[in-house]
Amino acid sequence: MKFDIIGKRYWWFLLSLLVLIPGFISMVTQGFNLGIDFTGGTLLDLKFARPVTVAEVRDVLKDYNLENSTIQLVLTGEANSSPNVFIRSHVLSEDERRSVLKGLETKLGAFEVLRVEKVGAVIGSELTRQAIIALLISWVLMIVYITYRFEFKFAVSGIIALVHDVFVVLGLFSLLHKEIDASFVAAILTIVGYSINDTIVIFDRIRENLKTHKKTEGFQELVNRSIWQTMTRSIYTVLTVLFATAALYFFGGETTKNFSLALLIGFASGAYSSIFNASPIWVTWKEFEERRRIELKTKGVK
Repeated sequence: MKFDIIGKRYWWFLLSLLVLIPGFISMVTQGFNLGIDFTGGTLLDLKFARPVTVAEVRDVLKDYNLENSTIQLVLTGEANSSPNVFIRSHVLSEDERRSVLKGLETKLGAFEVLRVEKVGAVIGSELTRQAIIALLISWVLMIVYITYRFEFKFAVSGIIALVHDVFVVLGLFSLLHKEIDASFVAAILTIVGYSINDTIVIFDRIRENLKTHKKTEGFQELVNRSIWQTMTRSIYTVLTVLFATAALYFFGGETTKNFSLALLIGFASGAYSSIFNASPIWVTWKEFEERRRIELKTKGVK
């Protein structure tokens, strides 16, 4: 006897709401911790008396909560150290800048300040707006394609699961006050691609089973059977990507930490929503439609 996933669907919907609602509240009340790609920042161009590495500079910046700053060395040949360093951080006040420069001098030695500038955002409001529009258009195109290949209810159920995954990641990043930079946008698009792929595999099995299902078998039993037939594949897939992403998170360095964290949350949410949200939404819709049809038929007879 397999576990009744569809029979417990309202518990899965409640679980999703328990994750989403605190995220929505956080997004409204405290917003997001936007990185320098969105807000602009301060550029420091330094020339040290000796060659330094990115790791050495980042270690010093950690003391000032600036470890996510962009650090570039002017490298020559195969050397991994250089006396010339560019540091791009969030906007620093005069006191903060003096404090950071003092720390760098104390731990890495003397240097000459070649340039200090305030720089603009890499991702402006116009680009952000265009990215959101592109995401919405992609969802509309997915609805059109899935409707053509499957049916409209499958398409809407799949997109609701996708929106769920995107808001889970956004909400948790807002709650944890994790920095959002340009790579976060790439992570969201990757999550959307993964999640819809996982959902389509289950929908495809439901469609195949619908062709041969008996009238004595209800939608709940049919979808439960379809989910369990693809469960092994779903578990193998999500574990594979989670192992790879976890390795990137733990060993990939500071600059990829938030990117890999977004992927970890998004892939886990995508696997969950494909199994526990998308198909249950479809079943709920189909059963509602069936009840309405019977009610109308009964009223017609009377």
